[in-house]
Amino acid sequence: MTESKKSERQVLGLFTLSMIGVAAVLSLRNIPSVAEEGFGSVFYWILGAIIVFLPVAFVSAELATGWPQAGGLYIWVKEAFGDRWGFVTSWFYWIANVVWFPTILAFTAATIAYIFNPALASNGFYTMSVILVVFWAFTIVNFFGMKISGWVSTIGVILGTLIPGAILIIMGLWWVASGNPLEIALTGKSAIPDFSSINNVVFLVGVSLSYVGLELSSIHAREVKDPNRNYPKSIFIAVILILLIYIIATIAVAVVVPQSEISLVAGLMQAFEAFFKPFNMSWIVPLIATLTAIGAFALINTWVIGPAKAFMVTARNGDLPPVLQKVNGNYAPVSILILQAIVGSLLAFLFVLMPNVNASYWIITALTSQLYTIIYILMFAAAIRLRYSRPDVERPYRVPGGIAGMWIVAGIGLVGSLLILIVGFFPPSQITTGSLMFYEAFLFGGIILFTLIPFVIYHFRKPEWKPEKDIFLDED
Repeated sequence: MTESKKSERQVLGLFTLSMIGVAAVLSLRNIPSVAEEGFGSVFYWILGAIIVFLPVAFVSAELATGWPQAGGLYIWVKEAFGDRWGFVTSWFYWIANVVWFPTILAFTAATIAYIFNPALASNGFYTMSVILVVFWAFTIVNFFGMKISGWVSTIGVILGTLIPGAILIIMGLWWVASGNPLEIALTGKSAIPDFSSINNVVFLVGVSLSYVGLELSSIHAREVKDPNRNYPKSIFIAVILILLIYIIATIAVAVVVPQSEISLVAGLMQAFEAFFKPFNMSWIVPLIATLTAIGAFALINTWVIGPAKAFMVTARNGDLPPVLQKVNGNYAPVSILILQAIVGSLLAFLFVLMPNVNASYWIITALTSQLYTIIYILMFAAAIRLRYSRPDVERPYRVPGGIAGMWIVAGIGLVGSLLILIVGFFPPSQITTGSLMFYEAFLFGGIILFTLIPFVIYHFRKPEWKPEKDIFLDED
């Protein structure tokens, strides 16, 4: 590429890239699960940023500028370890998002409950029913292609995330500054979590899942003006903004909702109810719930189609059987959309089988986090290997410090990912999760099952699975 064409392509400045990073990560849905830890949540937010957030940001930036082709993680791992592991990575990225769907859908169900009847937020049958209806509704919406999907996603972002988040933070700061009674102690001693038992540090799992997604901003790394300077700066800005919003919003929930009463799915609405009730303004809570539900709908819609289309990249390589390569006239991957809706529906039944909604939400969150850490382990290992196997590939952005710098940054990410993977097997002491045997069997069984499936598919793949032409060739 000539210098003039390269400069024409580099259109993203520092501010725009920073906002892309914030938009890719920031969400209010996981705040209640971390607020359970009280003021000690600040420690977990910062630790999670050090061992997961920053390593993912810097490593994915280098890989995206070196291998900017469609496919992202799939391409990076494939270049490092071959086609088999590329397919395995693509599979994990897709299935991790499928497993995650019931958590955002449960959050949506609880939010909708505060529009009509808050008591429904703790009802497992209600939560399961909403998950099934909403999941299949947005699956069908995405059959009609990206034009409809795109405007549905766009409408909800500001209404459903930024406005409720700003109200929550402002009310939390006002509550503390006004000297109102607090449900947690804001002291130096309470800022240090209890490390006497590993069951007390499991909230690191919820934190790690809240940081997932920054690798998406790296997709745009080749469009960045002066990437060696602006990409690290944008990461720093995004991390600071995300940390501040997460920390303040988490404390806002914790100061008004007693730890024993925080709902992992309805904690945000509980906080709004507590803030506005003294003013006899509880009528405003359903309005905020409506806005938050709109934001959740937009998020669901985006992720219903995103992972499914990303998974189709492997189909072009012949890694999936023809039945899973089918697209309709709107170029929507209908077979994969239906499959992920079926898997998500099966997981929704946990909200009836587990002792309460909190337990169901947490166990799915733990499994999602563990699947994502496996993805990141593969990505960090690929980044290190590619420094040796493909040293001459042009990388407009490189992790500073040469080989040693890559080992340090990716090494921290590897260790952090392994820590989260291990910790996730321990149920949190602050949440009643029911049978320990079922909890462990579900997590171990889920990881083993979802790990074996891609190897079985790859083993039995046939040459005729590879399509004769690119099924997305005429999409745009």
